[in-house]
Amino acid sequence: MVAPVSGSTSSQDNALGAALGTNSSLGEQDFLKLLVAQLKNQDPLAPQDNTQFVAQLAQFSSLQAAMGTNTRLDTITSQNQGLANTQVVSLVGKTATVKGTLITASGSGTAVPVGFTLAAATASTNVSIQDSTGKVVRTITVGPRDAGLVKVSWDGLDDTGNVMPKGTYAVSVQAKSQAGGAVAVTQETTGLVKSVAFDKGYPVLTLENGMQVPVSDLIQVDSSPNPNP
Repeated sequence: MVAPVSGSTSSQDNALGAALGTNSSLGEQDFLKLLVAQLKNQDPLAPQDNTQFVAQLAQFSSLQAAMGTNTRLDTITSQNQGLANTQVVSLVGKTATVKGTLITASGSGTAVPVGFTLAAATASTNVSIQDSTGKVVRTITVGPRDAGLVKVSWDGLDDTGNVMPKGTYAVSVQAKSQAGGAVAVTQETTGLVKSVAFDKGYPVLTLENGMQVPVSDLIQVDSSPNPNP
């Protein structure tokens, strides 16, 4: 009479644990080690069922296929990111319109484009131009406007007609509805793209006025020379 095998479950668990080691994530080689350890330490009186064994082999094949797919997807993603970065770099030296509040004056009285989008129709719309100290140097009365994109221009002068020096200025839009409530405004600015950075994990454009915006805020690109040299 053959004596029963005792502690087979514990022995099998110990063998599987030794095969896995301290690695908490299973890879292709780990799965194969576990399968071999399971076969070596199976109960001789109750060997591995053929159906279960075939199922485990099928899982192993599926794991191999999945890992291969992930590797190929990672490669494709990396290649696509490289292509996208190359396209973004080509923006350097071009005039871009992005979401933002800063504009650049040439210091010669040349008109500077100002754009913004109104969420609803307005009864009154005013544009304020502020210098680097936050002082309002010019107020432009735009008047009632329909919802949507509004484009005006600042002539580079202050309220008394003096030419403002070359530099960066902030634009603020005050828009009110017929009922007197504030209307939401999305502002945009146009300037020459000086550089592109990728250190944040996504492309960031730096305009000539110092504004830094993610490429997702890009509205329009114009290959023509910068309007405010």
